[in-house]
Amino acid sequence: MSREPSHSALLWIVAAAFFMQSLDTTIVNTALPSIAQSLHASPLAMQPVVVVYTLTMAMLTPASGWLADRFGTRRVFSLAILVFSLASIGCAASHTLGQLVVARAVQGIGGSMLLPIGRLAVLRRVPGERYVAAIAFVSIAGQLGPIVGPTLGGWLTQAISWHWVFIVNVPVGVAGFIAVQRFLPHDQATQPPPFDFVGCALLSAAMIALSLAIDPPMPAHRTGWAAGLAV
Repeated sequence: MSREPSHSALLWIVAAAFFMQSLDTTIVNTALPSIAQSLHASPLAMQPVVVVYTLTMAMLTPASGWLADRFGTRRVFSLAILVFSLASIGCAASHTLGQLVVARAVQGIGGSMLLPIGRLAVLRRVPGERYVAAIAFVSIAGQLGPIVGPTLGGWLTQAISWHWVFIVNVPVGVAGFIAVQRFLPHDQATQPPPFDFVGCALLSAAMIALSLAIDPPMPAHRTGWAAGLAV
């Protein structure tokens, strides 16, 4: 597929962002025992480290399109990469389970904007006849992330330390942030309709309830949680 240089650069930027976001859904899984030992926590208490990331992304993804329209794709995409990278540093620097969970939640905030804003950037910059091929190209990276994650996480934990399952995001994030400033043109921010706070809040509540109903935090009370939240 023949592409203009700016289009090729955009696709690689978005593909890297997709990979980074999806990688962090699974890379931490194989590092959890080491993280638990380092933070003096029970391995059974590490579930929020995984859940809070994916749940935060699911809750905030619907707001990303409105933010892009309101503040511009380039600005929001840059902010998403910056937040994700800084939160990754926060995860690596955590000394308690609570600190790690908070940092993972912030990481999820950045991750919630990477995927939809990246797709929106491709939609707005790539010509229509090339759009399907472009989305297929960047989607491959998103599909590889969860596959590579457990193996890479286990290797980094054994070869160096668990901190590197988060630090690995930083150089990718720095390169991505610089590339966005260089290759992604400024776009004109618009005045979208007022944000639907009620709808977003209801969706967020539904996502939390569904997640807790399927996999409640207290296995001993699984029946009670599941029954109440499912209703």
